[in-house]
Amino acid sequence: MINFNGDLVQNSNQSIEKNRGFLFGDAVFETLKVLDNKILFLEDHYFRLMASMRVLRMEIPMDFTMEYMEEQILKTISCFDSNAISFRVRVTFFRDSEGLYLPLDNKSTKFLIQVSPLENAIYINNSNEYEIEIYKDFYVTKQLLSSLKTTNKLINVTASIFAEENGYQNCLLVNNEKNIVEAINSNIFIVNGKTIKTPPISDGCVNGIIRKQIIELISKSDEFTLEEVSISPFELQKADEIFLTNIISGIQSVSKYKKKEYVSEIANQLLIKLNAKIRLS
Repeated sequence: MINFNGDLVQNSNQSIEKNRGFLFGDAVFETLKVLDNKILFLEDHYFRLMASMRVLRMEIPMDFTMEYMEEQILKTISCFDSNAISFRVRVTFFRDSEGLYLPLDNKSTKFLIQVSPLENAIYINNSNEYEIEIYKDFYVTKQLLSSLKTTNKLINVTASIFAEENGYQNCLLVNNEKNIVEAINSNIFIVNGKTIKTPPISDGCVNGIIRKQIIELISKSDEFTLEEVSISPFELQKADEIFLTNIISGIQSVSKYKKKEYVSEIANQLLIKLNAKIRLS
């Protein structure tokens, strides 16, 4: 069961040969996590989605308020036949118009909500081997569009295939200045002593929701200093710890890059604080 423009249906019956999201990547999406019938960081997700639509010059439906989005997501989950208490939710908006690059009608958008159950409720730092490598075939460009979650994700797709073919659990993407931007599906943080670094949004990384939460947690700490700065690939092997963040897995520690192996001490500390924040909010 999916939610297509407010209606619960088995499928959207959309014609892909006329769908701009399929033809031109003319769509934006938001991935959310729902725990115990509560959408985590709903306000952050909603305003990021609205900001992304404005950047793409999409018409935002007048009735698509934050309360309406919450209502539609929970309605979709309520019809899902599962005993799970945690769900992955994807909300996709696409421009509903015929045309070529230029849409014939720029006044109509439609949304699609898809739901799938998650195995873990709270965030757990997977302690299994997690090896990464840098993906160098294509670069992320330093521009605003790179920070949006659009359906144009060919770099992420090809990097995922590269990782699978070579036995890596993830890959790091670099921008046109050869600095580390993010992982395939996550933001990145590196720890060196008492300093924790993460790339700035201006370097081309996605403006992650959990990235924002981790930055706030670190900023409130007297023990660590946070720096939003460009990260050179050479810094990876000097780091004491590397961890990745996204809304579904929370925090994932990296265990190995090339011959360097890493601990997960700081990531585990932050994970406890992140789960505590979720319970209190």
